[in-house]
Order: sequence, then structure tokens, then C-alpha cells
Amino acid sequence: KNRQWVTEEQTWLQGESKTLSPKTSHESGKPGETMTRRQTNKGTGKEFFLSSLMCDHGNTIYSGWLCAFPQEEMDTSPMVSSLLSSLANYSNLPQGSKEHEEAENNEEARKKPVKAPRMGTLMGVYLPCLQNIFGVILFLRMTWLVGIGGVLGTFIIVFMCCSTTMLTAISMSAIATNGVVPAGGSYYMISRSLGPEFGGAVGICFYLGTTFAGAMYILGCIEILLIYIAPHAAIFRLEGLEGPEAEAALLNNMRVYGTCVLTFMAIVVFVGVKYVNKLALVFLACVILSILAVYAGVIKTAFEPPDFPICILGNRTLVWKGFDVCAKMIEQENGTVTTKLWKLFCDSEFLNATCDEYFANNNVSEVQGIPGITSGILAENLFGNYYQKGVAIEKRGIPSVMDPDAPLSSLNRYVLADITSYFTLLVGIYFPSVTGIMAGSNRSGDLRDAQKSIPIGTIMAITTTSLVYMSSVVLFGACIEGVVLRDKFGEAVNGNLVIGTLAWPSPWVIVIGSFFSTCGAGLQSLTGAPRLLQAIARDGIVPFLRVFGHGKANGEPTWALLLTACICESGILIASLDSVAPILSMFFLMCYMFVNLACAVQTLLRTPNWRPRFKFYHWALSFLGMSLCLSLMFICSWYYAIVAMVIASCIYKYIEFRGAEKEWGDGIRGLSLSAARFALMRLEEGPPHTKNWRPQLLVLVSVDAEQNVEQPRMLSLTCQLKAGKGLTIVGTALEGTFLDNHPQAQRAEQSLRKMMETEKVKGFCQVVISSNLRDATSHLIQAGGLGGLQHNTVLVSWPRNWKQAEDHQTWRNFIELVRETTAAHLALLVPKNITAFPSNGERFTEGSIDVWWIVHDGGMLMLLPFLLRQHKVWRKCKMRIFTVAQMDDNSIQMKKDLTTFLYHLRIDAEVEVVEMHDSDISAYTYEKTLVMEQRSQILKQINLTKNEREREVQLIHENATPTPTSPQSPAESAETPGDKVHMTWTDKFDGDQAKAPSAPSPEGIKDIFNMKPNQSNVRRMHTALKLNGVIAKKSQEAKLVLLNMPGPPKNRTGDENYMEFLEVLTEGLNRVLLVRGGGREVITIYS
Repeated sequence: KNRQWVTEEQTWLQGESKTLSPKTSHESGKPGETMTRRQTNKGTGKEFFLSSLMCDHGNTIYSGWLCAFPQEEMDTSPMVSSLLSSLANYSNLPQGSKEHEEAENNEEARKKPVKAPRMGTLMGVYLPCLQNIFGVILFLRMTWLVGIGGVLGTFIIVFMCCSTTMLTAISMSAIATNGVVPAGGSYYMISRSLGPEFGGAVGICFYLGTTFAGAMYILGCIEILLIYIAPHAAIFRLEGLEGPEAEAALLNNMRVYGTCVLTFMAIVVFVGVKYVNKLALVFLACVILSILAVYAGVIKTAFEPPDFPICILGNRTLVWKGFDVCAKMIEQENGTVTTKLWKLFCDSEFLNATCDEYFANNNVSEVQGIPGITSGILAENLFGNYYQKGVAIEKRGIPSVMDPDAPLSSLNRYVLADITSYFTLLVGIYFPSVTGIMAGSNRSGDLRDAQKSIPIGTIMAITTTSLVYMSSVVLFGACIEGVVLRDKFGEAVNGNLVIGTLAWPSPWVIVIGSFFSTCGAGLQSLTGAPRLLQAIARDGIVPFLRVFGHGKANGEPTWALLLTACICESGILIASLDSVAPILSMFFLMCYMFVNLACAVQTLLRTPNWRPRFKFYHWALSFLGMSLCLSLMFICSWYYAIVAMVIASCIYKYIEFRGAEKEWGDGIRGLSLSAARFALMRLEEGPPHTKNWRPQLLVLVSVDAEQNVEQPRMLSLTCQLKAGKGLTIVGTALEGTFLDNHPQAQRAEQSLRKMMETEKVKGFCQVVISSNLRDATSHLIQAGGLGGLQHNTVLVSWPRNWKQAEDHQTWRNFIELVRETTAAHLALLVPKNITAFPSNGERFTEGSIDVWWIVHDGGMLMLLPFLLRQHKVWRKCKMRIFTVAQMDDNSIQMKKDLTTFLYHLRIDAEVEVVEMHDSDISAYTYEKTLVMEQRSQILKQINLTKNEREREVQLIHENATPTPTSPQSPAESAETPGDKVHMTWTDKFDGDQAKAPSAPSPEGIKDIFNMKPNQSNVRRMHTALKLNGVIAKKSQEAKLVLLNMPGPPKNRTGDENYMEFLEVLTEGLNRVLLVRGGGREVITIYS
């Protein structure tokens, strides 16, 4: 007999599963279809499992041990196999301009995305870094730097700058290999390492640096064009102009042509970035060929130096322009004749002409501009020669005859210093030539293995460029005459580019190569800067930049390009390459400084996610790099450094206050946690000194059924009392169980946060759920705070409707709260009529804060008005202190002592001593005490239902109010007029009155109505009424009354009377703050 059994079978036909109907064991099998099978052995009855068992969760079937997990957990947590599969197939598609253009122009690409070929270390990192690092400074300013700073000085500058970039590259490699870095380069790395504030500030600085770099490249391009390629193309002619006029004409030419070139480049970038990318290789070839031509020329000077003579008058270098022979006169067949040089300095060509005094007194000599590497000129160029602006470039070792007082004439005949030079200026001008190390990390999306290529490619590129720069410093100093090196524009060598005079086979190799390389670098800057701004804008951390996140349909950043062109134009209007270079040095140095900081912070914090594949880094190297960056910023230009820091700080604060909240797991958050832990551990060392004591508030508020705060003015008072200083915890209690009420707790917490933000309360919020509100409040008092950061003061509102029968638990909880704060040595503040307290927007223009100092409580009553008056709501209020004198007190001496005490406390307040004389207890006091006790006993001893209790209370009020008082009662209570009022408010009853009957009886109620009030309660009520009368009289117009709050009775039989006494004490007062000290001094006269 075959046994029937049910099996679930899963088939993967077109990705679907089906459940097979019940079958017999010999009918159900089809090869390759059944995933699990249970067969029955007819003879033995044993069951065999041919494969793992299956379990069905909904429409998904899991096997084996996965059945142990609930369906909800399997839905939210992916299986390991699917996770590994998705990671293995991960592809970071490049979002660069090249792919945008291909997608726009290629119809097939729109239908099917084409995966761009991934690049290796050489093409993806090394060559782009080389192209970005080698730039305009090498070709246009390097020789001048060597001439002005000397070989030693310039070598120090190059070594410092290259060391800075190498250390930065090491830090950058560690960050770049710590996970996948999308396109965005340094901005992405810094923002994800140091948080959105630092990331946004440094990202914008890096953007500004890249934009000004574009301006610098364009100015370099125009300089090559107008000075070395086509001098006659100048719109503002330089012929015949001297000094400031010639300088202004040159700058105006730079501005006009620079604006035209910028416009053309912006149009090229807007229309088609693919042309820029296709020409990138051409521009790189120009740079490499130019450098190779220089090295070839250096080698050639060893055995055949090029012929570039320079003409020197006395020791002054002459501009080789307008003459062909470096001599005053030459011998010809018919005698001695003057040369063209003579005509430049004399008024006629005859020998008896009147000539320039310096020309007449000094001889003309011709020296070789490129003496060659074997000439020994290196020793002469070893040290620096710094010049003031407008001073003629002089050659050392040649005597000259001159009048020290004679002004410099024929200015346009000599090679002059165009700017005042000094060491720090040279640093600022040179540093842009080592920037560009981020080119590899910016292309991380295009790399085959970014974590391997970025460190190797970047460090190799920096090593190569550093060797080229250092060797070029030495070789320029060893091959070129000093006056030629100091000739910025090559005027002494017939208007040739100085580095071009050294090149082989022709100076035009360098001129053309440097022209194209500067054009390419400018285009690259105008391409990269808008994308960086777009990345910052799309992150949403800087609200006012959001418009620049939009662009063309293919993602090209149109608006960002427009802003970049405008900023770049501001750099071009400066028009001087030497003035623009230090500006972008500041922004790049700041960016590099924060890259080093990010690496150092992550390394020192040892965050769990800090696991870079690049291992050759150390926090000390990062700190050294950061220190170098900061030092170079102030070396270059201290005022530019301050401006750059102010810009970054403003952006930082703007993002902090207005920017979007981003949680990127950054290092600054980890740093904050470490600092907080360290500070908390320090706070654990002991309680704060009296001088440092301030109320650390635990504010207890209640929420309604919708989890909205019921007393928002409690938070207003908190803000006015704290002014953002110290600890503030806003807590609320919910009734129920944590599992059932967790959503309500979250809503309550959100409501508290929102209300705290509205009332500008800086602090924390906490919601506690317990089976009853009493325990929940107790948990808040016990567990609030952390370590040494504990609350020392509790702020809770007075229970308003405590007299109503249904709210009897509210005032019981309140009294228990007072007892707990006393036991925990916590101060207690109880505002009464909290709805009448002012909001943060109100202002009191006059009035007073009255302090009624009955009992010394450690100085809380003195300190609180002082703290309140720091806030703008209470600032105009005066402070008045009242104290009560007994019969045997000297009120005059008390006032004098109190005034002296306040003087030593440095608190300004008016002092008044109130004398309270003992008097007979009035009938009203006797009646009020009797009514209080009758009601107390009725509610406490008779087990009535809620409705019956309300009726009984009403009956008591109707019967007790008109009751006449016996004449003996006041007399009895007045027999001991000098007795002090006791702090114990326990009711004393005899016999049956002390026993609580189990059922209500008319006799019991009749006994209560016939009872006599306790004498202690009568005296207490008498004192409370008298004190209330004095307070109401003196402080009727006060904006706030602060009052000592007496403690509750030790046993719980007099709790109702305690509430009634406090009610009587504060009756008729608008705003009252009851204050109970925590048992320690909180104010001191000592400094």
C-alpha cells in the first residue's frame, strides 16, 4: 500500500515556482524537476532525505538553516549569496563630460549604454597628473625665480612645495583607497572624512582655486602670444611708453585678449567637451616635448653653447631692441662712426652730440647669455638678488660710474624689475606649479583599479615632476647668465622666451609648446571647475548653490559654467600672472591642508571603517603636511591667507546653520565623540566648585494624547534661565509598556525636539515609558544624564487642578517628586501659573523680580534672578530682596548685613527687611484650617466612588463655610503666642478618628464634622496667611516672585495639608517660582 504524502516542489522554469499537488511517491518524480524528495521504504518504514528540507515563506522558498529566520527578517536582510553577487557586478559608471557628449551624439548609446573602457595607472593617473602639474609657471617664471631667489633659495622653495604635495599625496592615497571614491575627487574625500561643513567649505575653496587657475593659464597664454609670438597684435601700443604707462598698456592688452580667449574657451566647453578630451593628448605631448627640448639644450651647451649675446652698459643690462651692434662706435674704412645704440642715448649721431650722463661715463660690454653648463656660472647664481620695482637689472663684478643722486633716465632702454621681489612672493608665485595632484583621484570612476592606481600613479607623477623641477633649478643656474635669468620677459635676449634660449633645436619649440599647453590647461580648468561646483550643489549642503546643480539634458553644468566664467573673468581683470598666482596658492594650500587633516583625524581616531589598502601612511606625516600647508599659506601672503580662512569659515558657519543635515560617518563626529568621552571622564573626578555651579536642568513636561507638549512656557522659562549654557534635559513620561508604546515615545520625542527648536532650548530630550507615571518620573530623575554630566536641578510645573477629585494622583506624584529631589540632593524649581510666564519674544521694559528670602538654601534665590536678567526678556527688570525679621531680630542690622553680603556677591539689588509681629489667630484662619482637615479626612478615610466623593466635597463646602466659630477656639490656640511654627504637618487624631472605617457611615461623617482642628496646622495656616498677605502687598506689581519652598511632611498623612499650605502661601500672586535648594552652596563671594 502506497502512503500518501505532501511535498512542495520548486521549479525554475522562466524564473517562476509552482507548488505540485499531492502525489504518490512513484508518480511524483520527473528528472531534474524535484528539488527535494522524501521517499518511503515500504519494508522498514524509514524515511530518507535526498536533499535539504525546504520551507515556504510566502512566495519564496528557503532551504536548510534559513528556515530558522522569520519571514520579516529574511525580507529585510539579504542573503549572503545575493549580496556577494551584487557587489561582484558593481560598476561605477563614469559621470564625466566625455560620456555625456558620447551619449548626446551617439544614437546607439541612447538605446544601449556603452561601458567606457577602464584605464590603468599610466593613462588614468600618471599622465593626467603630469599634465596638470607641469604648467605655465615652469615655462614663464621658473628662470626668473632662479635668477631672483638664487639656486639655493629657489631649491629650498621647490623642495618645500614638492614635500608638501608628496605628503598630501600620501594622505590622499590613504583616503582614496579606503573604499570606493566616486567622481568628485578631493571634495568627496574631504566631505566624507570631515563632514559636510568642512567638505563644503574646502570644496568651494578648491573650486575657487581651480577657477583662478584657469584665469592664470589664460593670462599665461596671452603673455606668450603678445610678448613672444605676435607682439604687433597688441591693441594698446607699448612703443615710446615708459614706467607706469607701459605697465598699464600691457595690463590692458592682457585684459582685452584674456576676456576674448575666456569667452572662446567657455563656448568650446559649452558646445562640446569631447573636443577638449580629444585634444588633451596633444596638449600633453606639447608639455613633454618642451621639457625634453630643454634637457636636450642643456646637454648641447656642454660642447656648443647657443649664441645669445647680451649688451651691458656699465653694469646695467640693456634691452636689445633698436640696435644691432653692442658698441658705442665702430671702426669703418672711412673712420669711426657711431652705432644705433649711440643714437638711443644721444641727441645726434655725431661724436660731439650731447649724450646721457650714464652712457657717457660707462663702457659697453657684450657677454654671452648662455655660457653653458661647463662655464662655472653656477657659483655666481648661487645666491639671490632681490630688487625694488623700477630698478635696473645689474651684473655683478663689472664696475660702473654713476651719480648716486642722479635719477634713472632712458627707462625704456634698460631691463627693469617690474615688481618688488622678496622670498615669500617667490613662494606664492611658484606653488601653483606643483598643484594638480588631484587629477588621478578626480578620475577614479574611469580607473580599472582605483585603489591601486591612485597611490602609485600620483606618487610617481609627483616624484617625476619634483625631479624635473629640482634639476631645472640647478641646470638653469649652471647654464644661463644671471642677468638673463632675472630678465622676466627676455628683453635682453632680443625678446626671446628665456627658457626658449636654452632649448634645442629652436626657441620656437618651447614657445609653441608652452602656448598650447597653457591653452589646454585653461580648457581643462574650465571643464573641471563647473563639475566640481555641480557636485557640491547636488549634495544639497549649501542651499544657495542648488541652482548650479542643474544643467543641460545630458547633465552638462550650464549654470555652473556661467558662474565659473564670471569668477575667471575677475581673475583676468587683475591681469598680472604674478598677482593671480598667490590667490590660487591660498585655495589649493587650504584644500591640501584639510586632506592631511582628514587622514590624521581618521588615523588617530582609529574608526572601524578606516581600513585603507595603501599602508605607507602615518598620522605624523599627515600633521607634518598640514603644518607645511599652513606655513606656506602665511609665507606666501599673510593677508591672502586670512581672507581665504575667513571665506572658508563663513561657508562653514553658513552650512552649519542653514545647510542640510547630512550624516556621512565623518571623522569630525568621531572626534566629537572622543572629545566628549574625554571631557566626561574629567568631569567624573569630582563635583564642580561653587564658582562653576550653574543649574543643570532636568525639565519635566507632560504630553497630551497626541504626544504634544502641554506646557510650552516651561521651555520658554528654560531658555531664559539657561541662555544656551550648561546641560538641559527635557524629559516626559508615558504610561504603558515599552513594546506597545514605542511609536508613541518616538512621536513624543519628535514633539519635544520640535518644541525645543521653536523655543531655542539647546539640550537633549528623553522619553521614559513605565507602568505608571510615578515610576517613569522617578526613572528620569535617577537615570538622566551621563557620568559627570548630570542634572542638579529639576524644573517641574505646579499641578494646576490638584483640588479636583479625579486629579488626586497628580498631586500625590508631585509630592513624591519633591521628596525624591530632596533625597537626591537636587534643587527644585516649581513655577506656579506657568501659562502667565512670558514667552521668549516678550520684553519687560520695567518692573522687578522680587526674592523673598525666608530660609537660606545655598544661595539659589540669589543666583536665579541674576541668571534670568542675562536674558533679554528680564534684562530691564530690577532685583529686590525681601527678608523676614522676627520679634527678637535687629532689622536695621539685618538690612546692613544683607547689603554687604550682596555687595560681596557682586549682585545689584534693593534690600528690604519685613517685620512680622505675632498676632492673634483670626477666626478666618481657624475656619480655613478646619475646612482643610475635614476635606482631607473625608477623602482619605471614606471609601467612596468618584461621583459620591464629588458630592461629599460639595456638601462639606456648603456646610463648613457659614459655620460660626466658637469663641473659645481662638483663645485656646492663642495661649502660646511665642511658640515657633513646627515643620511637621502631621495630623494627630485620637481613637476612632485614626482608624479608617471600611464602609461609610453617617456616624463617622458626623464625627468628622464635629472634630477640632490640629493646633499645629492652625499655627501653620496662620503664618502662611500672614506671609501671603505681606507678599501680596509688597510684590503685587512684581513681574516675578521667587519664594522658598518648604519641604513636605516626613510621613504621608499630611500630604493634602502640605498642598493647601503652599496654595495659601502663593494665593493672589501672578507669577511665582517656588525654589528649594539642593543642600549645597551655589554662590560664593570669592573670585
